Amino acid sequence: MTDSEDIAVIDCDEDEDEGSSPKRSRRGRLPSGKPNPVDVHVGGRVRLRRTLLGLSQEKLGEAIGLTFQQVQKYERGANRIGASRLYDLSRVLEVPVSFFFEDMDPQTAALSPRNMTPETTEISNSENDPMSKRETLELVRTYYRIPDPVVRRRIYELAKAVAISCEALEQAQDPATLHEQAN
Repeated sequence: MTDSEDIAVIDCDEDEDEGSSPKRSRRGRLPSGKPNPVDVHVGGRVRLRRTLLGLSQEKLGEAIGLTFQQVQKYERGANRIGASRLYDLSRVLEVPVSFFFEDMDPQTAALSPRNMTPETTEISNSENDPMSKRETLELVRTYYRIPDPVVRRRIYELAKAVAISCEALEQAQDPATLHEQAN
């Protein structure tokens, strides 16, 4: 027997009962089997940065030695990203590791496996978050492709002015606002 054969593998999964057949590990997943929202958030941040850099899933995969399918699973949160892989991603995507955890809402953070209790309820991913929409990512990429900073600033000011005028128009048409102004 060699030294390497002396090593025993110990599985510490809590969902295996003694005497029962081994079950698939559910570590990091919600009781429903869905991916943990923390993993989904990290994957979303990978997708955000990859898209902002104009990289395809295939190109990112090549850069870190994976297939585009594996990158896809990471981005959806279906597969968890290990520490060394997260480090590799941070290098290729030119961001600090902390970038992947930025803007995480407290509800998502509370669903970390460390914080999960039987009473923990699932939350739905914010599908209305404009930062998760492809249109937003493409708009930002296009904006930064404008080489002249003065032109970029003017476009920013224009978009801001349009948004403010739209909000003012909506408020003027709101019956509750009209009622308050009349009194």
